[in-house]
Amino acid sequence: MASKQLLLLCLFSGLRARARKMEEDEYEDSSSNKKWVLAPKSQDTDVTLILNKLLREYDKKLRPDIGIKPTVIDVDIYVNSIGPVSSINMEYQIDIFFAQTWTDSRLRFNSTMKIITLNSNMVGLIWIPDTIFRNSKTAEAHWITTPNQLLRIWNDGKILYTLRLTINAECQLQLHNFPMDEHSCPLIFSSYGYPKEEMVYRWRKNSVEAVDQDSWRLYQFDFMGLRNTTETVTTPTGDYVVMTIYFELSRRMGYFTIQTYIPCILTVVLSWVSFWIKKDAIPARTALGITTVLTMTTLSTIARKSLPRVSYVTAMDLFVTVCFLFVFAALMEYATLNYYSSSRKTTATKKKTSILHPDSSKWIHERISLQVPSNYSLLGTRPPPSAMIPLNNSVYWKEFEDTCIHECLDGKDCQSFFCCYEECKAGSWRQGRVHIDILELDSYSRVFFPTSFLLFNLVYWVGYLYL
Repeated sequence: MASKQLLLLCLFSGLRARARKMEEDEYEDSSSNKKWVLAPKSQDTDVTLILNKLLREYDKKLRPDIGIKPTVIDVDIYVNSIGPVSSINMEYQIDIFFAQTWTDSRLRFNSTMKIITLNSNMVGLIWIPDTIFRNSKTAEAHWITTPNQLLRIWNDGKILYTLRLTINAECQLQLHNFPMDEHSCPLIFSSYGYPKEEMVYRWRKNSVEAVDQDSWRLYQFDFMGLRNTTETVTTPTGDYVVMTIYFELSRRMGYFTIQTYIPCILTVVLSWVSFWIKKDAIPARTALGITTVLTMTTLSTIARKSLPRVSYVTAMDLFVTVCFLFVFAALMEYATLNYYSSSRKTTATKKKTSILHPDSSKWIHERISLQVPSNYSLLGTRPPPSAMIPLNNSVYWKEFEDTCIHECLDGKDCQSFFCCYEECKAGSWRQGRVHIDILELDSYSRVFFPTSFLLFNLVYWVGYLYL
C-alpha cells in the first residue's frame, strides 16, 4: 500500500514538473518573437506585492532625500499647440505635455521587470513635485476619457510623471510698433514651496519640442522659434529656481493693411479731389471735406477696438492721426480760400460803388483814394488801357482784380502778408519770405499735399519696417 502511494506521488510530481517546463518554454518563445510582452501571470501577483511593499511605509508628505540633498527635477515639454493670442487681454493659450523626472530611493525594488507603468490612480499615493506656472491666468488638466496622466517607476527608483495641460498664460505685449510688432511670450514655472536648497529644476537635452504648426491657432502671428532659460529668483520666502520658455512671435500685417491702412490712404487721396473743384462750388467742396473727416473718425475708432487701452502711441495710432490731419487740413484749406475770396470780393465791390456818388451821379475822387500813379504796376505789368478812366488829371480803375486790393502807400510797408504789388516786396517785412498768392491756394495744395503725404509714408514704412 505504501509502495503504491509512493508511486502515485512520484508520478504526480513528474507531471507537475513537465507542465511547468512547458509553460516556461511557451513564455520564452513568445518573448523571443515580440519586443514588448505582457508579464507572465505569475508576475501579476509580484507587481501587486511590490507596490504594496513600497507603499507600506511610504510617506508621500516628504520629498525624496529630505535633509540629505536637494531633489533634482528634470523637465521636458512637448508643445502641442499655441494660440490664439489676445492683444486686448494680453494673454495667449498653449497646450502642452508636461513631463517631470526625478529619483525617489524609497521606490526601488528588485524584480525581473525594470519598468512599472501605472495609471493616474497611483499618482495620489506618492510624492509629486509642487510645480506651478507663475504667469498662468487659468490652467486646465485634460480628463477625457480618463485623466491624461502617466506614471512610470523604474527599479532604481527613477520616476516619470507626465500630464497634459491647457494654460492661458500672461504675455505683456509691447505695442509701440503695432501692428509691426514682435513679442517673446513666456511660460514660467517653478516650485511653489521648495527653495533651491531643497528642489532644483533643470532642462534635459532637447527638452522643448513642438509639433507641426499646421494645427496651431496663431491667426495674426508667425512662430519664429523658442528658447529656454534658467534663473534664480529671490523672494521673502527664499531663493527659487525659475524655468522659462520664450515663444518668439511676429505679427502679420495682412488684416490691418486691408482693414485700416488702405482705407485711410484712400480717404486721404479722396480729400484731394476738392482741390480740382472750383472754389465757387461751396456745397460740393464742403460736403466732400466733412465726409472725409467723418470717415477718418470712424476708421480711427475701428482701429482702436483691436487694441487695449494703452497710454502710449502705437504705430497705427500715428498713421491714423496723420491721415486725419491731412484730411482735416484739406477741409481747412478750402475754408481759408473761401474766406479770403469772399473778403476780397466784398472789399472790391465797396470800392467800386464808392466812386459813383449816389446823389450827384457823377465821378468823384474825394470818397476814396484809388489813384494809381503811373510808376506802380500789378505783378510787373501795367493795367490795360481799356481798364482805366481818366478823370480830373487822375487815373482810376474801372474794374479791380481780386488779387490787388491792398494799396502800397508811398514810404510805408504793406500790412498784409499776401501783397500783390511788386513795390511792396521790397519792404522790410518781405525779407526772407515767400511771395504767395492766396487765391492760388488750390494750385499749391495740388502739389504740396500729395508730396508731403508721400514723404510721410516713405519715412513711416522705412522707419518701422527696417530701422
